[in-house]
Amino acid sequence: MKQNEYDSILKTIRSFRGLTRDCSKMLVEKYSHINKYALFSILAIEVQQRMKCMHSRLFGGEKNYYERYKQAQKTSKQSGIILQMALQINAPPSLLARHILEDYLTEKGESNSRSSLGKYLKDSTLIEDKDLAYEIFTCVLYDDQYGPVADSIALSVGEEYEVILQCCLKERNISFRNEHHLRSRGYDKTPDVKLEIPIAVNGYVINWIESKARFGNAEIHKKNVKEQFSSYWNRFGQGLVIYWFGFLDTLIQPSEKRFIILDHFPKEITYMNPNSIQPLAF
Repeated sequence: MKQNEYDSILKTIRSFRGLTRDCSKMLVEKYSHINKYALFSILAIEVQQRMKCMHSRLFGGEKNYYERYKQAQKTSKQSGIILQMALQINAPPSLLARHILEDYLTEKGESNSRSSLGKYLKDSTLIEDKDLAYEIFTCVLYDDQYGPVADSIALSVGEEYEVILQCCLKERNISFRNEHHLRSRGYDKTPDVKLEIPIAVNGYVINWIESKARFGNAEIHKKNVKEQFSSYWNRFGQGLVIYWFGFLDTLIQPSEKRFIILDHFPKEITYMNPNSIQPLAF
């Protein structure tokens, strides 16, 4: 994807006010020529980045959203109070619900640890206050980019594309080991796939493949290189990174010799020919 097109998508996302699920629909309609999963991924990245930058401003200081919720709950006969509050401050509903739930548990003298909050967000029926339980459930249900639903979607999609990668390898009779097998051998940082016998793609020798079921922008790619790809290169040599939902054109650097980047499984593959290896003469 060209940088100017990516910037246009970001500008559209940042100017949108409303639920991310509605923003997703708008993006698909406006950018119909772009893979919808690429758009969803870009939206997810932008929401995560925005909350990292805005979290302290939105939830720090004297902002007591729990008290505001209780006051609104007394005067309103309709549900969806926290959801409307989230829309007003332009925050993910699940994140606001988490902060309100934290204050609720503190008021009741119960633990508001990360594990406790996670338990109640995943199963709001455990919350004694039935009105708050429904409010929390609504926020989680309507938030497809933050919270338990978003986490489940991301995990499921990631595993799906790892399976797709392995199916592609099996169809082409390429022998490999997955990360579970590598970790059982004592490796702490492992790619999704380590090839038993290297292949060549675009003149590049490939020893490992990493599957990324998301869009690759500059920040994400830089982090991946630092935390993952460099380690794979040090241990296994050159490899292949697949950003299944696309990536910025600027990520491809001619000087990069550790790995190549694609948005699909390679179609043109050169296999090692054992007959080309001549035995050493003694």
